Amino acid sequence: MFIGINDALALGAETGGSNMALRKMRTAEHDQTVEELDREIREFVRHEVVTNPGRQAENESELVASNINSLLQRVSATLLQEIDNLITELESSRNMLQSEATRVQREIVQYSTLSQAALQSTKIITESLTQLKKVP
Repeated sequence: MFIGINDALALGAETGGSNMALRKMRTAEHDQTVEELDREIREFVRHEVVTNPGRQAENESELVASNINSLLQRVSATLLQEIDNLITELESSRNMLQSEATRVQREIVQYSTLSQAALQSTKIITESLTQLKKVP
C-alpha cells in the first residue's frame, strides 16, 4: 500500500506521532520492490535453465544479459518514477511549511501587538483607580 508524504504527515499529526510511520512505510515498499526484483530474476534464470538446457553458452549468456538488462530497466523506471513523485511531494510539503511559517510569524506579531495594547490599557486603568482612591 502506497501513501504519499502529505498523507503520512497528516497521519502523524493526527496521531501525535513523528514521521516514523512514513519511514516504516518507505522501508516496507523498498523491501517489497527488492523482493519482487529478486523473485523475477530467479524466475527468469529458472525458466532459462529448465526450458533451454542444451543451448549454446555464448548465445545463452547474451540472452540472459539482455533479459536481465530489460528487467532492470523496467524496475529502475518504476523506481525513478517513484523518486520523481517523492520529489514532487517534498516540494509541495516544503511550500506548505514555508507558507505556514509565514502565517505563524504574522500571528506572533499580531499577538505581540495585542499583548502590548492590553498591557498599556491595564496600566491606564491601574493609574485611574489609584487616582480615584486618592480623591476623598
